[in-house]
Amino acid sequence: MRSPVGLCGLGNMGSAIARRLRETYPVLAYDLDPARTATAAELDGVTAAESAAALAEAETVVLSLPTPAASAQAAAAIAPGMRPGSLIVETSTVNPADMHRLRELCAPHGVRVLDAAILSGVAQMAAGTSTLLIGGDEEDVARARPLLDALAPRQLVLGGIGAGMAAKVINNAVAHAVMVVLAEAGAMAAATGVSERRLAELLADPEAGLTRPLTHRFLERVLPGDYEGGMPTAAARKDSTLALALAQDAGIPLFAIQACHSVYEIAVGGGLGRQDYASIATLWEHWTGRPISEKE
Repeated sequence: MRSPVGLCGLGNMGSAIARRLRETYPVLAYDLDPARTATAAELDGVTAAESAAALAEAETVVLSLPTPAASAQAAAAIAPGMRPGSLIVETSTVNPADMHRLRELCAPHGVRVLDAAILSGVAQMAAGTSTLLIGGDEEDVARARPLLDALAPRQLVLGGIGAGMAAKVINNAVAHAVMVVLAEAGAMAAATGVSERRLAELLADPEAGLTRPLTHRFLERVLPGDYEGGMPTAAARKDSTLALALAQDAGIPLFAIQACHSVYEIAVGGGLGRQDYASIATLWEHWTGRPISEKE
């Protein structure tokens, strides 16, 4: 019999986690809502805990909570009762700074912390097809591996504590920004007689505008720091100017595309006009003082 795993938080995702974990571990579950706790306890292999503090009898506790403050409050109740060397696995979506605060909160009690951000949604977790984005010390990741395997078949270890959460927040930021761009593109297509479905098919092409900035310009140019040849930044600025004019003529308000145009103006003004337009990444290297390129 495996040792029980504690689970704090039984919302939509937490309930799906409970169902995944109970296939491999006995689960001790708690939620502030007694009805949720009672519903979870109806599942075979799941036992209701009377309080968050009662989860401390488990050597590993998984958090699935709505806010960083809720996670900190739960950890403050659980960690003092856990045995030194026990582990808290944060699956809630928080920022790296929240993970560092969580570690500082647990460290005086000898409790370790690991972040395992869930890239997928509730349906994927329930189906066992989720991806975990993991951050933490190597020994903690190795120790938690059986539990992580029980949650999701695919796991990406991104680095130290907080790296998994950072990767999720960045991924979501990209997704949300791209959604704005796609809405703007759809509006321009509708105004100019382009089939929106055919536009989507075009953008899905590996050589088109949605994927190639990642697969070619970021991976093959930004990371090695190679900006010779290719499409000049000045040409990218020209194309961006055309898109703004098209939208203006069609009466389409732009937000993301308009803001992005400013970057190309700055880049050309800064002497990057003849380099491949992936060279805009060097602006952020200059502004932050930190390299994006892997180039030595």
